Amino acid sequence: MEEPGDEQADVLLDPKFDPGGGAMGTMGADGSVETNWFALLHRRVTDRAVRSPRYQWWALVALLAGLLSLNITFTVFVVALPTVKADFHTNFSVLAWASTGPLLAFGVAAPFFGKAGDLFGHRRLYQFGLLGAMVSAILTATAPDVGMLLFARALDGVQGAATGTASMAIILELFSRQDRVKALGWWSLVGAGGPVLGVTLGSPVIQFFGWRTLFWGQLVLLVIASVVVALLLPSDKRVRGDDVAAEGLGDGVTAGGRRSRRLRRSGVWGGMDWVGIWSLAGSVTAAMLVLSIGPIVGWTAPATIACGVVAALLVVVFVRQQMTFATPLVPTTYWRRRNFMFPMGTKAFASFAYFGGFFLFPLLMEQVYGYSVSQVGFISVARPLVFAISAPIAGYMTVRTGERTATLFGAAALFLSMILFATLSASAGLLIILVALALSGLGMGVSNPATSATMSNEVKESEYGVMSAAQLLAAQVGEVAGIQAVLTIQESIARRAGLGNAHHSTALLHSFSVAFWVGAGAAGVAVVCGLFIRSLPRHPRAAQHLVNEG
Repeated sequence: MEEPGDEQADVLLDPKFDPGGGAMGTMGADGSVETNWFALLHRRVTDRAVRSPRYQWWALVALLAGLLSLNITFTVFVVALPTVKADFHTNFSVLAWASTGPLLAFGVAAPFFGKAGDLFGHRRLYQFGLLGAMVSAILTATAPDVGMLLFARALDGVQGAATGTASMAIILELFSRQDRVKALGWWSLVGAGGPVLGVTLGSPVIQFFGWRTLFWGQLVLLVIASVVVALLLPSDKRVRGDDVAAEGLGDGVTAGGRRSRRLRRSGVWGGMDWVGIWSLAGSVTAAMLVLSIGPIVGWTAPATIACGVVAALLVVVFVRQQMTFATPLVPTTYWRRRNFMFPMGTKAFASFAYFGGFFLFPLLMEQVYGYSVSQVGFISVARPLVFAISAPIAGYMTVRTGERTATLFGAAALFLSMILFATLSASAGLLIILVALALSGLGMGVSNPATSATMSNEVKESEYGVMSAAQLLAAQVGEVAGIQAVLTIQESIARRAGLGNAHHSTALLHSFSVAFWVGAGAAGVAVVCGLFIRSLPRHPRAAQHLVNEG
């Protein structure tokens, strides 16, 4: 419970109420310290934003500006790999860690940052992530050798864990249970549309100015985004207290500020579930290592087996810790909630199918149908483009149809997409291929906001960060598993049959067909998980709306 003297102390120390405090400045120095133009602009813009009845949407704009600057280089860096390979005189096996490294770093860092955001404030964590992204961009652009490049990309995975968990948690704080699916739709749009924009704008930059210019450009975008965030997204300290509650922001933000202050007073690190954090991070990382190195060194290699054993042991440690620790990372009560576990299952298996198909598709088009790299790149845009367009629309439609219906529709569209790919003939036309691509994008765009909102509605406000990390980790594990599984299956079938490329296009198509059927199986499991989801009841809100109109 809040101490009576705390609110009085806050008022006395607030320059708005204490003329003496205002004269001395917040640092106890001369009042001119805070009279610079940016401080005045920040205060005016922030005050106006907080008092706006649409403050949540202004804050969402700030969040999405940061996320766009972060993920705009996610896909286009793959386009630069041949140039990077020539610059550093290395091979693609080494450079593959430029993509794998961030995923592993994300898996290590996400549980910690999810919990840290719950304890210390998600806005502060988000700004920390943007700063880390700036450092990563500078290190990447100036990397003198491949070792520094891989370190910089791994650092990018760490900041991705910070900004990813924090951004989703902030959305959950600001939006009501009924409306947060709309905001998550826009969040998904930027997540899918940013890489498309990056490929569109970044490919010519790489071609004419070099791959390093790409990251100097990202640095400029990050600086602009940081200014937008600083102006439109008030700090955790600014959005707490009765003053904010009176402006209609809801009890969630106020309670979050009070909670953070109490935790800071009580010695927050003592309640941190360190064993749960590192056992979860270690098990996820070890599992992704198994999936990453298995196809390279062999599934029965000592390194692969060792990573698998470590992953299994750490899972046991994590489960035991959650069942016995007083303040566990993920309380076991959530494990028995259908609207927590089944949306997570849908998210993981849908990611398996979507990203497995994402990486299979270019190989299929080049090796079987003889398309050029540039043609495949142009056609491939259809999938994330439909994803980006459909996500915000689906967010609004889900309010009417319910989360269960949206999840089932999205998972079924993805399932149908995998079946179309699996049944392609050697003479298949481009139209059916584009339909299959569009269905994949539509499936993820419709299901993602619904599953994210359903999971978030099951947890307490104090655990939004951990819940965000759990969602992102589930999707990431599904992504890595899908990519490695379908590629390994396709390559092993083709190798066992002794197939080449163009000389055996019909026989080679069979290897892709089997791999896509595996993706269809994963999408089918996602549909089954969706059957057990319950939609959020919205009847009371509708009744109130009718009363207001009457």
